[in-house]
Amino acid sequence: MSGAVIEIRRLAPATRDDFLQFMEGAAFADNPKWRSCYCQFLYVDHDRVVWAQRGAEENRAAACERIACGSMQGLLAYRDGAVVGWCNAAPRAMLDAFANEPDPDADRLGQVTCFVVAREHRRSGVATALLDAACGQLREQGLAIAEATPRPQAKTDADQHYGPLALYLAAGFEKHREEADGTVVVRRRLE
Repeated sequence: MSGAVIEIRRLAPATRDDFLQFMEGAAFADNPKWRSCYCQFLYVDHDRVVWAQRGAEENRAAACERIACGSMQGLLAYRDGAVVGWCNAAPRAMLDAFANEPDPDADRLGQVTCFVVAREHRRSGVATALLDAACGQLREQGLAIAEATPRPQAKTDADQHYGPLALYLAAGFEKHREEADGTVVVRRRLE
C-alpha cells in the first residue's frame, strides 16, 4: 500500500460524490462522532451559528451547496481509484470562522485547515501529498502565504485533524506564533 501511487484531485462538482462517500465511510470509521461535520466547521461564523446544534443533514446539505457553487475548497487523495484522504485548503476569506480574527495578511492567506486520512493509509505519504497539492492550489489562486494551526499536544489521530506540526515543518512551514491553548500557527511563503 505505501508504494501505491497517490493521485490528488480538487474538490469540484465532479468529485462531490467521492467526497460524500469518503466522509460517510472510511474518513471517520475510527472517529464516528465527527462524521456529521462534512468539513463545514470553519465555513460558518461561530458568532451566528451554534455548532453543537448543527446536525449531519444540515452540514451535508451545506457542503453540497458550497461544492456546487465553488465556495468550498479542498483536495481528495486517491489510491487505486478510491478516496483515502481529504485536505480542506481555501483562501482565509472563504472561511467564516476566521471573521473575528483580524490579520493584516488576511487577503493574502490561504488556510490549510483539516486532514482526514483513512486509518489504513495513515503514515504512508497521503497527508504529505495533500499538503503539497494544497500549497500549489493556494499559490495558483494568487495567495502569498499558507497558514495552518497544528496542535502539538494532540494525543490521538483524530485530535491531529489540523495536521501534525512535523508535517508542516518538513514542508518548509515556519512557526509564526503560539496560541495560549498550545496551538502553533505556522506559515509558509508561496511566492
